[in-house]
Amino acid sequence: MQIFNTIIPIFSVIFLGWLARQKGFIPASFTGPANRLVFYFAIPAMVFAAIAKGSLTSDFNPVVLGCTLAAVGISFGLTWIMGRLCHVPQRRFGTFVQSAVHGNLGYIGLAVAYYYLGQEGFVSASLLIGFIMILQNLLSVSILQFYNDTDTNRHNTGRILLKIMGNPVIISAVAGISFSLTGAGLPMVLSRTLDIISGMALPLALLLIGAALNFDLMKSQLARVLPVTIIKLVLVPAAGLVFYTLWNLPPNLYLPGLILLASPSATISYVMAMEMNGDVEFAVTAISVSTLMSAISFAVWLHII
Repeated sequence: MQIFNTIIPIFSVIFLGWLARQKGFIPASFTGPANRLVFYFAIPAMVFAAIAKGSLTSDFNPVVLGCTLAAVGISFGLTWIMGRLCHVPQRRFGTFVQSAVHGNLGYIGLAVAYYYLGQEGFVSASLLIGFIMILQNLLSVSILQFYNDTDTNRHNTGRILLKIMGNPVIISAVAGISFSLTGAGLPMVLSRTLDIISGMALPLALLLIGAALNFDLMKSQLARVLPVTIIKLVLVPAAGLVFYTLWNLPPNLYLPGLILLASPSATISYVMAMEMNGDVEFAVTAISVSTLMSAISFAVWLHII
């Protein structure tokens, strides 16, 4: 029952976002500024506050981190091999691989971790996010660059790498860890300010995900993106589960990592495909299909564990 009490509300809000977009309550002119508000203010405030108020001793496990990063790396290599064996066209190849490995951690991953695991699990997930994001982004930039080797992309690569290191979620995670290491407590005025800003993070993020769903592209490119969706929602978390099991980790320790690995394709995959001459329509379709299907896959994975 806890699984359905977590998954159904989250995806109900996503559906509400799609419905609001169809009815004109969320116009196209709103989604861009609202997404920047969530990405640069709300989610970073939520991540920083969670880590700063938590305990690195009890909430951070380096073995879980190592297993999670290993799962991302192994999945990246397997997807690369699979793409070559399936003769994926070169222009689509980079987008194919990054859509299969690059997960939506900040919006959907954190939401599931928060509502299913509570505050303690959310803190553990937040501690993992910064490291996973860095690896995912570096791998995505590398594969897009390798298969779209143009002068424009050489220029864009450096700029995108700088954006990765300046990612507000990564910065907020590092800042939260640094503050937590001091052993000081957050002043009440700062804590309440962060709580107010954080309050809009997950609801607005889920609404924006729903507003971005594109059913027309899903109908026309469903067959092409299904392999990517299966890799992202099945293979990647399965790889993580194998590593967690090999290290005899209990579920309460690795569940935050597994939830992040099971997250659907990241919305930033679309931006990176556009910036680096990838297949933009493929990226949008992969995001939409994997997001919808993750409602089922999350329920299955959580039920198995």
